[in-house]
Amino acid sequence: MEPPGLAFTLWIFAFLSVPAAGYPNGKVKEACSSMMPCHGHSPQPLPKHTISVNETEFRPGDHIKVNLSGPVFEGFFIQARNAENLAGPAVGSFMLAEERISQLLTCGLTKNSAVSHTSKSKKKHVEAYWVAPTDAPEHVQFLATVVEKYEIFWVKIPGPIISQPNAPPLTTPTSITPETLPTSQPVYHLTKSFNASGCGSTKFCIRNPPKCDPGAAYCFFLSFKQNNHSVLIEMSGPSEGYIAFALSHDQWMGDDDAYLCINEDHRINVNTAYLSGRTPPVLDSENGLEDISWRVADGLVQCSFRRNLRLPAYKGRFNLDANYYIFLADGGASEGGLIHKHHRQPLITNGMYNVTDSPKDVGGSRSPLLLKLHASLMFVAWMTTVSIGVIVARFFKPVWPHSLFGKEIWFQVHRMLMLTTVLLTSIAFVLPFIYRGGWSKWAGFHPYLGCTVMALAIFQPLIAGFRPPPHAPRRQVFNWVHWSAGTTARILAVVTMFLGMDLPALNLPDPWDTYTMIGFVAWHVGIDILLEIHSYCLIRKVEVIDEDRIQILQSLTSAEAEGHTFKEIVLTIYICGNTAFLITFLAAIHQL
Repeated sequence: MEPPGLAFTLWIFAFLSVPAAGYPNGKVKEACSSMMPCHGHSPQPLPKHTISVNETEFRPGDHIKVNLSGPVFEGFFIQARNAENLAGPAVGSFMLAEERISQLLTCGLTKNSAVSHTSKSKKKHVEAYWVAPTDAPEHVQFLATVVEKYEIFWVKIPGPIISQPNAPPLTTPTSITPETLPTSQPVYHLTKSFNASGCGSTKFCIRNPPKCDPGAAYCFFLSFKQNNHSVLIEMSGPSEGYIAFALSHDQWMGDDDAYLCINEDHRINVNTAYLSGRTPPVLDSENGLEDISWRVADGLVQCSFRRNLRLPAYKGRFNLDANYYIFLADGGASEGGLIHKHHRQPLITNGMYNVTDSPKDVGGSRSPLLLKLHASLMFVAWMTTVSIGVIVARFFKPVWPHSLFGKEIWFQVHRMLMLTTVLLTSIAFVLPFIYRGGWSKWAGFHPYLGCTVMALAIFQPLIAGFRPPPHAPRRQVFNWVHWSAGTTARILAVVTMFLGMDLPALNLPDPWDTYTMIGFVAWHVGIDILLEIHSYCLIRKVEVIDEDRIQILQSLTSAEAEGHTFKEIVLTIYICGNTAFLITFLAAIHQL
């Protein structure tokens, strides 16, 4: 490189607080080879912790007691390796001495070949037993990585060497100096903001809003400029946490090559990560980036770096001379450089691009077209056609009693509006499935309620086809079933729209969308109440004189005419109001 306001939060509440890197539970298999925490920081040069053992010699099958001790630390990772090939795989297996604070991990093909922490609890001492294998090398050295806190750690702290009896002297140097540890590229401070000169002519640019100035407080900017076999990348955007972009083969998160600029105490850490799915990214300990520069000013995070077109030595790095969808995202970061889920739907380019091909100046969308159409059709159906159709059936039977094509006008209008609702709902219903390629498990209750509304919408015209005659004994049952199903569908549709408005893929402004939807519901209920009161007032014009006779106190001819005119005026106002709400929502959905 994607859930009114409160409801969507349930969709991903737990995900918002998950850190993007680090292993508080100690399951650090990704670091088996390098023993390097994926924290996006460089290790400390001089270790403060020591490893000790209870024997200097061993034989296959022996149990060697291993101790790690020193100042208070949170995490640790212990392995034994061939002292003559420290870059090789882990040797032997371990047994736990303290199961509460330590656990066994499998690195490579050897089961239980490493020991790690179980939590971030403070500790000063760790103990385990190493079991020598039958094919053990002649000399074995113990190594440990120790994490004091997220950004302070030591990698491959050298421990004692133990040897098999009668083994020849060790000739390969075994000391691990700070120079042999992984180091980050030099980082420089940008002296001025990026600019858009050259976009579309000498460099490939993505801007949101289109044509915005990278120095503006609202502008998200990403550019690629090729120079021989490398590409200079510039990224900028308003954020208190991080900005990031990803190269993707499709328009969904997962299997993507990501680059992040993380703001930590007004200092930017530039990292890479391979996104394996909708899970927090694991930051790479080594990334192959060069010429890293950054700047934090006026609420903008800006960073630039250079990378080669191809990085075959780095797993997860895509070749830049190929076509990709490009994602641009931003989000929050907490102490220690931990990042949280992006604040909104990422910006996604409208097509696949090769950033090393002819320069272009493009934009993108934070809301896919199919989902915009889905929302638009649902709003038209359930804010306009169904609402007007219900009011016509409820209040306009005496207003439009004349026949049209063999049926009363009110009924023909009602049926036309309701069938239009079913048609629009059916079309809108399939669009998210086409976009997602199936069911979306990330949209909370919205799709479940949407399926229920779709079922009720189809159920209504089906039972209408079996409507009994007006005076049939079962007509009253039909009326109640028809009314109940329709009312349930309308209520669920409103709830579903509330839930859907805050889905990040729709990218509606919050809390504006919630308040506007509440306004629409209040408008509809208000018109209903007004027409109910008006109908009640007309009924009061009839007074019961005695039990057998009903006398009309005044001629209802003019009163009925006035009542019909009033209803038609109210309906006209209602249609205008609904249209205004609908246009407002459609403009927000399509960002007009």
